[in-house]
Amino acid sequence: MKMKLPEEVTQTIKTLAESGFEAFVVGGSVRDLLLGTNPKDWDLTTNARPEEIQKIFPESFCENTFGTVTIKTDSKETGLDLIQVTTYRVEENYTDQRHPDQVKFVETLEEDLARRDFTINAMAVAGDEQLSDPFSGQADLRAKLIRTVGEPAERFGEDALRLLRAIRFATTLDFEIEGETYTSIVRNAKDLKKISAERIRDEFLKIIQSPQAVKGIELLRETGLLAFIIPELEEGIGIDQNKNHIYTVWEHLVNALKYASEQNFSTEIRLAALFHDIGKPRSKRGEGKEATFYGHEVIGARMVKKILERLKFPKKQTEKIVNLVRQHQFYYSVDEVTESSVRRLLAKVGKENFDDLIKLREADRIGMGRPKAKPYKLRHLEFIAEKVSRDPISVGMLELDGDKLMKILDLKPGPRVGLILRGLFAQVLDDPSLNTPERLTELAKELNKVNDADLAKAADRIKTEVEREETELKDKYYVK
Repeated sequence: MKMKLPEEVTQTIKTLAESGFEAFVVGGSVRDLLLGTNPKDWDLTTNARPEEIQKIFPESFCENTFGTVTIKTDSKETGLDLIQVTTYRVEENYTDQRHPDQVKFVETLEEDLARRDFTINAMAVAGDEQLSDPFSGQADLRAKLIRTVGEPAERFGEDALRLLRAIRFATTLDFEIEGETYTSIVRNAKDLKKISAERIRDEFLKIIQSPQAVKGIELLRETGLLAFIIPELEEGIGIDQNKNHIYTVWEHLVNALKYASEQNFSTEIRLAALFHDIGKPRSKRGEGKEATFYGHEVIGARMVKKILERLKFPKKQTEKIVNLVRQHQFYYSVDEVTESSVRRLLAKVGKENFDDLIKLREADRIGMGRPKAKPYKLRHLEFIAEKVSRDPISVGMLELDGDKLMKILDLKPGPRVGLILRGLFAQVLDDPSLNTPERLTELAKELNKVNDADLAKAADRIKTEVEREETELKDKYYVK
């Protein structure tokens, strides 16, 4: 089979061959070539030892114990300036089911391929384009099957992350998992507890980022792996909702994720769609059509924060997802929503997050079985938000900053400065025309006459107003 390799890869193989060594493109690179997609990485394997590779390529470097040497190329057109070459090897004994106790160099390509996880990743191609496929990976590619190399229990026992990788490949490639491999995943699901949160997170994200994300989530649930990643999600299985819903909590969340992935929304929106109602089982009161879930967005936001921290998500990404979950319950009505209330919504969620919040609501609606993702009311809200987005919706947009305020009021740096600024902002949210240096100066002088306790109440008026509105709208609970 003819497969076009980048010039840098071909030249590396040729250089090794001229020095008397074998060299092959291996693993995912070959799989992707056979599937007709462009490999993201190019990995080579060879019978040359690391020190021999470095002698042949003086600009190379080796910074690991697995026999992998990184070669610098002279790439100018393709951008492939680094190629990794690994000596044929096998790993011996995985006491902790995460790391090999010993790495041993071997003499043949087949020995190296035998250590790999799945047949579709255990193929190699030489510079002459001859495919080496001792475990029938090409046949499994044609059959769209994920199958372990050799005995499934042995492969999963070597590295329990492979349990999750099987789900990831089945999801991203839209393949099925071969019967014995699937059964072994179910039997060994508990071993995922031995894997670090970071490694689990990375595989989970690849599932979520796939167009077939829902397939992946369902496979995680069916195989029992989800219980060792995000058990909180399983609390929604079989939990009926109220008259506004035709699906259980679990079904609703899965449907919301399906829409988000179909629309190619960002990772943060997809996760928010999957998590947005995760707090409902813990907030449910009553049964049947009149059941309520008051406060589920607050409970859910706390749960999501713990989940993402547990999985070692970056702080900034965690904050965004938690914010979307916390604010997804926002109320809107063409007749009742005012410009000031929309400004408060923008101030609360953050102008930079508003578009994502709308996309989350779209996923929420479709996840409920609504016919339209974005009805007129939601489009009207976007119109008002665009209109008021030019108004000050953060303290930083005031025409009076902390330095000027301290000079005007003869104040020293401290909490009182922040309280006065927040008090000014609360008034400007209601009336943007107040946002001039002259009017803010007048208002600041008035606020400076107030004691700290009362000033704090005035400064917190934004939060108070939001809570009041949400309380008054309880009777119209979650109109979407």
